[in-house]
Amino acid sequence: MKGSAKGRYGLQFMVDLALQAGRGPVLVDTVAERQALPPKFLRVLLGSLKSAGLVKVQRGPSGGCELARHPSHITALEVLEALEGRLGSASLPPDATHGARAVRELWTRSTEAARDVLRGATLADLAARQQALEVDSQGYSI
Repeated sequence: MKGSAKGRYGLQFMVDLALQAGRGPVLVDTVAERQALPPKFLRVLLGSLKSAGLVKVQRGPSGGCELARHPSHITALEVLEALEGRLGSASLPPDATHGARAVRELWTRSTEAARDVLRGATLADLAARQQALEVDSQGYSI
């Protein structure tokens, strides 16, 4: 499975929002600066994430964006599919040979395994792991 910039940046954006959950709306520019991501690109991704019901956007002086649900109720799979469509939907071309069927079967199994991993990882899990990695990289023991 190949990850696109859309998926990687979108997931990174959502993990940042998970780390800020419960603190109110966050400006896209603030997340972009904190994560070293292009703010223009994040604004484009925000539209898809909002349409999928994963983020809420508030306009005005105290506006910004925040997760629409608790981080433990949003999976990495939901985020990636909101941005890129159903993972694994680009299948191999149909072919009648037995070898092609075996390859297609392997592709399907590996795609489902990846979907299971992504379905099992919530934004809360990723946020907790991110915090642990940041603490560990600062030379503290976990």
